Amino acid sequence: MAAGLALSGCGGSADGTNADVDLSVRSAYIPQPVTDAMAAGYLVVVNKSDSSDDLVSATSDIAEDVTIHQTSGQTMKRAGHLEIPANGQLVFESGGTHLMFEKLKRKLKEGETVSVELRFTKSDPIKVEMPVKSATYQPTSSMSSSSSTSSSSSMSSASSASAALSSSVSHH
Repeated sequence: MAAGLALSGCGGSADGTNADVDLSVRSAYIPQPVTDAMAAGYLVVVNKSDSSDDLVSATSDIAEDVTIHQTSGQTMKRAGHLEIPANGQLVFESGGTHLMFEKLKRKLKEGETVSVELRFTKSDPIKVEMPVKSATYQPTSSMSSSSSTSSSSSMSSASSASAALSSSVSHH
């Protein structure tokens, strides 16, 4: 597992149900959190089929609650179902859509791996192994080819983003 990802349930089953959607996950990681209570997670869900699907929830044994959030300006809000467009992708990145791991059962440390299960409207769940990276880790290439924000401003520091998330979450 040198790449740090393990995928299962990529959109099909033996009886043919859900065979019309082909989902996979890449670029998954969690910056080492600055608090013991919460962490953020980032990834890209890729859809290689002609049918869209919706991400509806996520779970992990490391946190009591895993929610999907969207950041707009300085405001973070809980998101409902998020579409993974046909032949497209759903990008989770610092300063935008992200997974929020709340009420952590223990503090995450760089080098460990967190298991997360993503659930969809049509497709079977996908299990993702998310490596915990340094608090200042930044992906080597842009996670989205059509990102509307400057990568230097939106991903300047994962630790700053985590601190901002900490203050935003207290306003729920």
